[in-house]
Amino acid sequence: MCAHVLVAEDDEMQAELIRRSLLSEGHTATVVHDGPAALDAVRRQRPDLVVLDLMLPVIDGLGVCRVLRRNPEDPDIPVLMLTARSTEDDVLLGLELGADDYMTKPYSPRELMARIRTVLRRSGRTADRREDPVVRAAGIAVDPVRHEVRCDGAPVECTPAEFEILLAMTAEPERVFSRRQLLECTRGTDRASTERAVDVHIMNLRKKIETDPRRPVRLLTVFGVGYKLSGGRG
Repeated sequence: MCAHVLVAEDDEMQAELIRRSLLSEGHTATVVHDGPAALDAVRRQRPDLVVLDLMLPVIDGLGVCRVLRRNPEDPDIPVLMLTARSTEDDVLLGLELGADDYMTKPYSPRELMARIRTVLRRSGRTADRREDPVVRAAGIAVDPVRHEVRCDGAPVECTPAEFEILLAMTAEPERVFSRRQLLECTRGTDRASTERAVDVHIMNLRKKIETDPRRPVRLLTVFGVGYKLSGGRG
């Protein structure tokens, strides 16, 4: 069951944790950090599920849920609401507005993934999708289930940290990642690493996926910001 999930969460670390958990289960994910961005992403991408934080800025999760349920194109898109609030009134209000499920913080990523599987199964939204967990962009294919990487069809050996960085960047081509964000991608595999170590991982990845590592065309530096994978999906 491969789905595209929109994660609307203003806490960047929480959002990144959810995104990585989704990718590890073979899903794809888009992350946004406020209500208007969530509504725009739903309109453009038509995701299979929205993981929606209640305390979003500008338009909160309840407001986003109200708009989604009035959407004439897709009024039944599944919504899993997240919140630090745990009173009965908050839970009931979220459900009355049309949330399919409701989780209070803190939660374990394992529990969240189980809830996501349940909501997707109930909704039947992924019935016509290929069960293909491989993430592809810029001629690179990353399989989070088999833990394999291919570049232009050829296998690429990666360290665990390199794999996590490449998985994150392949899932969101053209997104610019800061060193700190890429460092967070390696936390489960490289806890002793630093932001400067990310530069070393990028340098090593370029040696593996670029024809000329000194003149990269895929793994690009965005000066003053970080790095991005260029070349589009496919």
